[in-house]
Amino acid sequence: MIEDTLIFSPDDVDLSRSPLRRSLDARTYVLGAFNPGLTRLPGGNLLLMVRVAEALTEPVVDGHARAIRWTAGGYVLDSYPLDAIEMEDPRTFRLRGTGPRLSGLTSLSWLLPVEISGDGRSVVKVHYDKAIEPSASFMGLGIEDARISLIGGAWYMTVCAVSDERQCTALYRSVNGLDYRCEGIVLDHQNKDMCLFEGKVGGKFMALTRPLGEAWFAPPPDSTYAGGPAIQLAQSPDALHWKPLDAPGLRARRGTATNLRMGGGTPPVLTPQGWLMLYHGVEQRDAIGTYRTYWAMLDRDDPSAVLRQEDGGPLLEELPALTDPIADRRYLPSSVVFSTGIVDAGDSWIVASGEADLACRISHVPKARFA
Repeated sequence: MIEDTLIFSPDDVDLSRSPLRRSLDARTYVLGAFNPGLTRLPGGNLLLMVRVAEALTEPVVDGHARAIRWTAGGYVLDSYPLDAIEMEDPRTFRLRGTGPRLSGLTSLSWLLPVEISGDGRSVVKVHYDKAIEPSASFMGLGIEDARISLIGGAWYMTVCAVSDERQCTALYRSVNGLDYRCEGIVLDHQNKDMCLFEGKVGGKFMALTRPLGEAWFAPPPDSTYAGGPAIQLAQSPDALHWKPLDAPGLRARRGTATNLRMGGGTPPVLTPQGWLMLYHGVEQRDAIGTYRTYWAMLDRDDPSAVLRQEDGGPLLEELPALTDPIADRRYLPSSVVFSTGIVDAGDSWIVASGEADLACRISHVPKARFA
């Protein structure tokens, strides 16, 4: 039986210690504290790398919508006339009358390291002094959704970096699991779900990727696949320079609840059966869709070979009872669980997820569930 708890929420963030306080002269609140990367520290405790989405308390002033942006000189506010934007998703807005779809964010995200007990059941310390904020123009609109992999004694963390320049994946590296140094951009195309395998394959780093774009092509009428965004694979000699594999990765299948969108969730971990990966699949229900967690098993020597793809029913889905105590903070109409980390806990896996794009959820999943 899976055991679920809410471990960290917006009410647990002390915004007086936010990195934005150094230069932003505007009141803010925590829209969400969610989608945490997860790893085990050398001492045995676990680390959640929590995405804190910080939003303006007054997003509209004098007929203009405002957005936060990092610059080398500090955080600034950009303003857009209300009649020039439209909003279907409370997390973003869209500029009207533009050629390519141009969007803005209603919050800016930074990363907060939260140390929790080794069993994942209690918070030990919140490391505000080690918070990770934007530090270059390519992440001027924020950094999101960390995934952490322990490989060869070092910790590698990927994040999605957002700016008006590009959407890309940046890599951070740590020698102790807690202090991270930015190594720069590693994927220069839109890709929100890069997850490094926890271990090398054939002496090379391996990663899940999820390239995005505006054009997708229909599969053959008799294909079992639905088409659209899929999880691909890439390899690297040094974790900095990546070559996509020629073989396809994991694709959404027709007749399942994953055929709107899918992407990597937790870093793949090696089991006796192969590489276990948890991923998200999205079902179309409204402007955002319903996010659930599914799993697959990849061959240990050739991860492009999918041994099992369990997409008939979800491993995890949103549990409204978890967020009932903070129901007044909810802002999404959709059901969302977004798994982003996994660690070994003996007879079970500890899985970290974002719940409702609002808070951090810990699930203890028996290993027998994947037999």
